[in-house]
Amino acid sequence: MPASLRRSLLATLLLSGTLACLPQPARAADYPTRPITLVLPFAAGGGGDVLGRMLAENFSGRLGQPVIVENRPGAGGVIGTQYVARAKPDGYTITIGGMTTHLLAPIVNHSVQYDPLKDFVPIGGIGNSPIVMLAANDFPATNIAELKALEAKRRQPLQYGSWGPGSTGNFCGEILALKAGLRIEHVPYRGTTEVITALIGGQIPVGFVDMATAVPQVRGGKLKALALCTKPSPSLPGVGGYVDQGIDFDRALSWVMYAPAGIPAPVLQKLSDALAAALRDESVRDRLLSLGIEPGFVPSAQEHDILKRDYASWKQIADEARIQMQ
Repeated sequence: MPASLRRSLLATLLLSGTLACLPQPARAADYPTRPITLVLPFAAGGGGDVLGRMLAENFSGRLGQPVIVENRPGAGGVIGTQYVARAKPDGYTITIGGMTTHLLAPIVNHSVQYDPLKDFVPIGGIGNSPIVMLAANDFPATNIAELKALEAKRRQPLQYGSWGPGSTGNFCGEILALKAGLRIEHVPYRGTTEVITALIGGQIPVGFVDMATAVPQVRGGKLKALALCTKPSPSLPGVGGYVDQGIDFDRALSWVMYAPAGIPAPVLQKLSDALAAALRDESVRDRLLSLGIEPGFVPSAQEHDILKRDYASWKQIADEARIQMQ
């Protein structure tokens, strides 16, 4: 082989190797080149599902590729979240979670096989939503004081539903029991839509769901709200918060978009920019507000710091209320 040909071939091979070994940021410039999967660890039809599908549609237009929603509910959101933790960190599998999936379940459920601080990176915070205590319209109590009076006359503990052990709804129920001196028993379901079905069907007397799930049920006259686990909200006028009703507790559910840890920085930035832009969109903001979600973008690094701070805070609450897997 002539020397010139050998040199040309060697140069070609070296160039090919260089391209193959280019750092991920160089390749990330073209992201995304195929559909993105948004895994929702919630059942279809609930507030988290509505939120996820709305953002998926908005992202599709901004990123130029379809964002496909895939529901993987169960275990208070752990099943779907665990799936994403094991996904390839290339930006093509992302999720939406919150306090249940990334704080509470890992605190009380020792079988959770992911570390929320090490296995995920926040794309950005989306907003906050109160947790609502609902009851059937014919339930004989309309607030916490009446609930306490009713429970005092019962022989058996009052049952309440939530979307799983370690969920924010589970915490709200146990905090109520602790601070109001109620005898209550937790009935876990796979998602908020199952809690709604159980309430309407009379299987449980009260249940806790997120505001986005509660608002259509209350406004549609199917169920009534007894309390919010936060301060009162204009989304449900006339409904008192825990503090207003003598319960020293005020916590909302935080919605956050996550990617698996190890995602290339430029890809993370593109997703973060898309989320920030979506939350500036007036139509998106209006829709979120109508669901009782207060929109507010939080950058990735700041959201990670919030997660670290809140983990310690919620661990203390879990210990105080003696919340654990059933």
